[in-house]
Amino acid sequence: MATVYDPQFEHLLRRAGFGARPDEMDTFRTLSFNGAIDRLINYERIPDEVDSKIFQAGYAGVTTRGGPLAPQSSIVDARQRWLFRMVHSDRPLQEKMTLFWHNHFATAYTKVAGTLGATEGARYMAAKASEDPGGVRGQLEMLRDNALGNFKDILVNIAKDTAMLVWLDGRTNTRARPQENFGREIMELFTMGVGNYTEADVYAAARVFTGWNLTRPGAATDGSRRYAFFYNANQHETTAKTFSFAIYPDGGTTIPARSTADGMQDGLDFIEGLAAHPSTARYLAKKLYRFFVSEFGDVSESFVSRIANVYLQSRYDMKSVMREVLLSPEFWDSSSYFARYAWPVEFVVRAVKDVGWRGYSVNDALAPLSNMGQILYDPPDVAGWDYGQSWFSTGAMLSRMNFASALAGNQRFNLATAAAPYAKSPDEVLSFVLDSMRTAPLDANVVAELSNYLHATTAWTGNAAQLQAKVPGLVHLVGATAEYQFV
Repeated sequence: MATVYDPQFEHLLRRAGFGARPDEMDTFRTLSFNGAIDRLINYERIPDEVDSKIFQAGYAGVTTRGGPLAPQSSIVDARQRWLFRMVHSDRPLQEKMTLFWHNHFATAYTKVAGTLGATEGARYMAAKASEDPGGVRGQLEMLRDNALGNFKDILVNIAKDTAMLVWLDGRTNTRARPQENFGREIMELFTMGVGNYTEADVYAAARVFTGWNLTRPGAATDGSRRYAFFYNANQHETTAKTFSFAIYPDGGTTIPARSTADGMQDGLDFIEGLAAHPSTARYLAKKLYRFFVSEFGDVSESFVSRIANVYLQSRYDMKSVMREVLLSPEFWDSSSYFARYAWPVEFVVRAVKDVGWRGYSVNDALAPLSNMGQILYDPPDVAGWDYGQSWFSTGAMLSRMNFASALAGNQRFNLATAAAPYAKSPDEVLSFVLDSMRTAPLDANVVAELSNYLHATTAWTGNAAQLQAKVPGLVHLVGATAEYQFV
C-alpha cells in the first residue's frame, strides 16, 4: 500500500491515469515534472506488455468460464481485460485517453450485439487484430491505438468503424434514403457542438456519407468472415452538398458534385472541414478541461483559447494538445486538486491500486460497476455518461460503499501484513491507511471518527488478529467517505 506522499505526482497520476500503484509512484518520483509528463505523453517508448501479464502471479486475477479469456468474443472478458489494463498498464495516460474517447464516441455494445449477435458484438467492440482470424480491430482497440493520435484520423477511423456503422445506422445510409444519425452526431457530439450547424447541414451530412456501408468478406470455415467498412459507390448520392460553415481552407462551403467512383472523397472533405473548424477546437478544449482539470466553477476561457490554438496550430495532434493540458497552470492550480467527481471505473481502479489486488479478480468489480451506473462498452446513449454529481444517487453511493467493503474484506490478510510495521498504536495505523488512500482534505471530525473506530471495543494490542479485524474495516470506512469519491 503506502509509499512516500507527493501531492503533485499523485494529482498528476489521478488525472492522467487511475491513481498510482506503489511501483508507479516510485518510478515517477525519480523524474522531474517535465520528465514525468514526457513519460506519460510518449508512452509508445514503453513496451505494451500488460496483456501478457494476465494469469501471471503478482497481478490481479480474471475469471473465466471453463476456457481461456476471450475478449474478442465475450464482452464480459473484454471488460475484464480493460480493467486489468487500467490497474497494471505502465501507460496510464493511454488508458485514460481511451476512456475519454470511449465516452466521446459513445457506442453501446448492446445495440451492436442485438444487431449482429453477442459474439460478433464483442468482436467489433474489443477484438485485437492480432488475435482475430479476420484481422478485426475492435473500436476500443482503434481508440487505444489512436489515443494521442491525430483527431482527424480518429474521425475517419470512427466513420469507418463497424460498431459505429451499426450503432448510428450508417450501414443503411443509401442515396434513396439518406440516414441522418451519424451526420448529426459527428457535428453535435464529436466535433463542433450544438449551435454551430443547421438542420439543413444534417441532411447534407447524411448525403455526404451515403454509401459508407458494410460488407462481409472472408470465409466462415476459418473464422475470417467479418463485417467491414465498404464504400458502396452505387449507393452514393453524387450531387453537390452545401453547408452553413466552411468546408475548405478558402472558405468554400460546398462539396462539389462527384462521380460515384470518387464520391468517398465527399466524406473525407467533410471530416477535414470539421476537424479544422475553430468550434471543434474549442469544443474539445472544454471537454478536456472538464475531464482533466476541474468540474467545479466555469470553464477557464484562457485555457480553452490556449488549448484550441495548440490543436489548430498542430493540425489536430492530440499529443501536442495533451502536453499543453498537463503543463497548464489550470491543471496545476491547487484548486484543481480533487476537483473532479470520480467516475465509477476511476473509483474502482484507484481503490484496487490503493488497497491491493493479490487474490482479487477484476471480474468481481463488474457487477458493482453496473450498480454504480457504469458498464464499460455500454454507455447509455450517444451522448455518453453524464459527468459530475449525477453519478451519486443514493443507490450508487451505497454500491461504492459496498465495493469498498468487499475489496477490503478480500484483501484483509494482505492489509494486516502491510499494516504490521505501524501496529504500535491506532494512530500510526490510521496514518498509514490515510497515506495509502489519499482523499480530498478530511474534516477533523471525520478523522476523529476513524480514530474512534480503531480505539473502540477492546484495548489496542496490534496483534495479527486485531489488525485483520480492524484494518479492513478502516479501509472500508475511508473508501466510503465522500472525500474519496473525488479525483
